[in-house]
Amino acid sequence: MEFARLVLSEVIIMKVLNAKIADWLAPERTYLQSLLLLIIRLYWGWGFFETGKGKLMDVQKPTAFFQSLGIPFPHAQAILVGTTECVGGLLLLLGLASRVISIPLTILLVVAYLTADLEIARNIFNNPDKFLAADEFLFLFTVVLVLAFGPGKFSVDWIVRRKIGPALIRGSSAERSQEEQRRKSLWREAIKASR
Repeated sequence: MEFARLVLSEVIIMKVLNAKIADWLAPERTYLQSLLLLIIRLYWGWGFFETGKGKLMDVQKPTAFFQSLGIPFPHAQAILVGTTECVGGLLLLLGLASRVISIPLTILLVVAYLTADLEIARNIFNNPDKFLAADEFLFLFTVVLVLAFGPGKFSVDWIVRRKIGPALIRGSSAERSQEEQRRKSLWREAIKASR
C-alpha cells in the first residue's frame, strides 16, 4: 500500500511538473508579444485601409489594371478588393475579428501574387529575393502572423474573449483558472501522499 501511494505521488508530481514546464515553454501571450502584434497591426492595418481607400476613391485605375490582367468582372473585382482591404485594414487596426478577416486578406494577397506577379511566384525558390521584395509580401506576412498568433492582448478581440465570453470560448480565463485550481490540488495531494 505504501509503495502504491509513493508511485501515485511521483506520478502526480511529474504531471504537475510537466504542466509547469509546458506553461513555461509555450506561455500565453506576453506583453512584449502583444506590443509587437499591436505595432504590426496598426502599421499594416493602416496600410491596408489606405490601399483599399485609394482603390475605392478612383475605381477606374484598379478596374483598368484588373482588365489588363484578364481578371473577369474587373469593375466588380476592383470594388470587392478595395472594400476588403479598407474594411480589413480597419478591423486589423482595432484588433476586431482579426483572425477572421485575415483569411480573405490572405486569399486576396495570394491571388495578387498569382495574377500581377505570377513570374515572381513561380520562381519563389530560384529567386526568393524578388518574392520577398514584391509589394504583396509584407502585407501577406502580416496577415499570416495575425492569423497564426491572433491580435494579442491590446485588441478588441482580447477584450471580448476576456470580458464577455469566457464561458463560451474554449481556453477562456475561467477554464484556465479551473485548470490552475486542479494543479494546486494535485500539488496538495502529492505533498500529503509523500508524508
